[in-house]
Amino acid sequence: MPQAWMPPMSADPEKTKSHAALSSCSVAVRECLEASRAGYELSFEQGLLLATVEGADLEGLVSFADELRREAVGDAITYVVNRNINFTNVCFVGCSFCGFGKGPGAPDAYSLSVDDVVRKAREAWEIGATEVCIQGGLPRDLDGFFYRDILRAIKRAIPAMHVHAFSPMEISYGVDKTGMPLRDYLQMMKDEGLGSIPGTAAEILDDRVRRELSPNKLPVARWVEIITTAHELGIPSTSTMMYGHVEEPADWVRHILLLRSIQKRTGGFTEFVPLGFIHENTRLFKHGGARPGARREEHLRVHALARVLLHGSIKNIQVSWVKLGFETSLACLNAGANDFSGTLMEENISKAAGATFGEYVSPQNFRRMIRSIARVPAERTTTYKIRYLYDGDEEPAVPAQPPLSLLQDANHVSYAEGAY
Repeated sequence: MPQAWMPPMSADPEKTKSHAALSSCSVAVRECLEASRAGYELSFEQGLLLATVEGADLEGLVSFADELRREAVGDAITYVVNRNINFTNVCFVGCSFCGFGKGPGAPDAYSLSVDDVVRKAREAWEIGATEVCIQGGLPRDLDGFFYRDILRAIKRAIPAMHVHAFSPMEISYGVDKTGMPLRDYLQMMKDEGLGSIPGTAAEILDDRVRRELSPNKLPVARWVEIITTAHELGIPSTSTMMYGHVEEPADWVRHILLLRSIQKRTGGFTEFVPLGFIHENTRLFKHGGARPGARREEHLRVHALARVLLHGSIKNIQVSWVKLGFETSLACLNAGANDFSGTLMEENISKAAGATFGEYVSPQNFRRMIRSIARVPAERTTTYKIRYLYDGDEEPAVPAQPPLSLLQDANHVSYAEGAY
């Protein structure tokens, strides 16, 4: 007769808690989790089992993911001081989940000049930002070399600023507009100062789901080609997944496993960022095509699932506070995540879709929230090098900071996509 599973003895209270949660899990879930800890890559079937857990199994998954996080990256919660700069909200793509894209004749359509972008980047640098995240809509009349010109201007003005810019959708558009081969275009962008690219425009990496969300969006194969080519050229990227709309748990698992397979080939992903769908002001929800975002348990499940499936592959899991709010973000930081995202300084894309969580978090507030869950705050670079570890109780003096100019007027509505 087989003996009942017993948790090993441990003096660590967090491990004891995790072992207690595991002991209440079903045998099948417990076997999946222990296989992940032992270094085995979980299969689709095992991932799907974890993606649908409830009750005690969900508690076990969350607790186990938090312990895996501790083993992988320790107890620091990182954040980056950055600013979003989005140069236009004019876009022809027409994604059904988007609440901010405008036609060129809309009264609130806007476009920033290269000088405007540089001015915003300089303001951010002067108050301590180390990164600017630059993305925008896709206007039909965009010059194919406009992205290059932005990079060139920022790096000439602020050579040390990291430029995290241009989603795979924008890269593909630049290639189409210039007629350059993809590899040559990306090499040109790197030579002009592109430090990393956001792994946005991913949504769900399944062409069936993508056709429902946005028929004009680039197909999965093209997204993968752009990301892998960037990685091969030494341009790292983030990775993302949007959930809480028309997808199913099986889609989460396939998406995450695809990212895992890319990471095994290239090693170029710096982090994975689950992005909860903000539904209120989107056409996708208003027309009855989507559920109203994810529930709290779903947010926990997705972040914990990502930690387990990506264990040994992508070690940084980021929360999107503009999508989740602070309370749920902190809960997910106890469910396998280890990064609080960035200060942003401007964030209106989620607000345009119905989010109410603001557009700026100061580094001081990040540190306060991180300490509230007994973790250690750390400011990082875009590529996760630690700049400052705040492991003492004292808070450093904060120098006076000039106000940010948001370049807004009656005909300009600020728009920003999260720095992912």
